[in-house]
Parts: sequence; C-alpha cells; structure tokens
Amino acid sequence: MAPGAGDGTARERTGPDGPPTRLRRFTRAERWVHRTTGLLMGVCVLTAAFLYIPQLAELVGRRVLVVTVHEWSGLLLPVPLLAGLVSRALRADLGRLNRFAPYDRRWLHAVRHRDPRPQSRPAGKFNAGQKIYAGWIAGAVLVMLGTGLLMWFTHLFPLVLRIGATFVHDWLALAVGIVLAGHIAMALADPEARRGMRTGWVSRAWAEREHRLWRP
Repeated sequence: MAPGAGDGTARERTGPDGPPTRLRRFTRAERWVHRTTGLLMGVCVLTAAFLYIPQLAELVGRRVLVVTVHEWSGLLLPVPLLAGLVSRALRADLGRLNRFAPYDRRWLHAVRHRDPRPQSRPAGKFNAGQKIYAGWIAGAVLVMLGTGLLMWFTHLFPLVLRIGATFVHDWLALAVGIVLAGHIAMALADPEARRGMRTGWVSRAWAEREHRLWRP
C-alpha cells in the first residue's frame, strides 16, 4: 500500500524492525462523527421502541418526555455529519462511499455466491456492502426527518399528508432498526474493523486481506 491520497489517513506506525504494521484508517473527526451519529440513532431507535411496543410503553410513565427526546434526537441526527464536513478526511471518505467501481460488483457477486476467498472480494477503503449501507441509511435518515416534521407540525399540513407520513415513518423505522441490527452484528464479527473505528488504526495484514485495493 503505497502512500498517496494525502487525505489525512496515510500515516503509518512501524514495528520494531522498521516495516509498517498498522495503518491510519480514520481520523479523530471521523470517529467522533460516527460515535455521535450512532448515539443519536440509538436514542431514536430506543425511544421509538418505547413509544410503539406496548410492553415497553407500559414501563414508561412520562410518554411526553419520551416523545420530546425522540423528536429532538431525530432533528439533531444530521448535525454531526454536517459539522464534520470541515474535515478533509471525512469529505474524502464520503467521496469514496459515493463511487461504485467495477470491483464492487465483483465483491457483491462473491457475496451472493458465498465465495469466502478474500481474493474474490476486492475492495477499496470501503467494500460494496459498506457503500450500499451508507447510501441507504443516509436516504432513510432524510426520509425519516421529512416525515417526522410532517407529523410534528400537524397544523401546517392536511390530514392526508400526515397519515401518509405516519405510515412511511413507522414502517421505515422498523426497516432502519433491522438494518442497524445487521450493521452491529457485522461489526461484532470483525474485531479489527471495530478497532479501526475505535482507535483510528488497523493492522496492515487486515487491510491487505479485506481492503486490498485501498491505497492510503
């Protein structure tokens, strides 16, 4: 992996004999954006569960407070990403997530056919699954925000729009919960990926195995 992009993620840590053993994957700004977004998303999902699941709703005596926390955590959800745009590294990674390369189709083909060989799943800094997830969750957040505002400001919109917004909001919330559960499960299955998000560094061996087309 030759040095290259100059996006703030190219620094390497060296072992006792000189060759680099760890690569910088995420900057501090990127990690904080991920953590704060994850925290707000978790609050949204948790409060939604207490609002819509009867068994959980019975445990909460202050429903109005739960609704307020849910609404404001949803409104604040885009803020960490917007604030993080001052980071050049974050902007570079958003560009990577937004580009689907020919090798990403090969990665998806290997996943569909359950091919476990690392060489059959070529990936840059982000694999095709991560790109799809990022695009889907970004779109879902925008839809949830829009439908949530329609439900919040009831006096500004006709009844038919509020009913439609409620339907879309509720069912999309369920889909978001399922997708997030899958995201967390995959993260739990890959300790090195979690270490990269927690500390910013990953092992060179992991990077060459899982993201062999990545050029820091």
